[in-house]
Amino acid sequence: MKKLFVIFFFGITSTGFCQLKSRTFEEIDSLQQIQKRKIIVFIHTDWCQFCQRMKASAFKNQEIIEKLNTKFYFIDFNAEEKRDITFNNQIFKYKPSGNNVGVHELALQLGTINNQIVYPVLCVLNEKNEIILQYSNYLSPKDFNLLLEKLKE
Repeated sequence: MKKLFVIFFFGITSTGFCQLKSRTFEEIDSLQQIQKRKIIVFIHTDWCQFCQRMKASAFKNQEIIEKLNTKFYFIDFNAEEKRDITFNNQIFKYKPSGNNVGVHELALQLGTINNQIVYPVLCVLNEKNEIILQYSNYLSPKDFNLLLEKLKE
């Protein structure tokens, strides 16, 4: 009985409480040296309701978390991040556009579709940091799971 409880407990903790590993842009180069993977960048803002809804649903889904952690490098990126970011041998900066308002250059570079950025944005990069997919809209856990399945191939 004691063994069964231990196995049951560890089974739950190893699968039931899996945390999504978010990376930084600065980590990607060294991670790609170890293992080549596609990069999924979730570009969002604090004020975007669809972004927050996606964080609360898709990014809490255990299937999605497991896929993101094992098959991809995931970056959770606030488009209004104020720190300089070095990525792909370039330095990207925050660009203020008004009183306490602005957007990060890297968010614009990765998230602009048809000359505009609409949040949330999923940007998928290949192993060479080239954009292979941009998707600008809320994704339900079901649709996000389907997208991840297609990207794994």
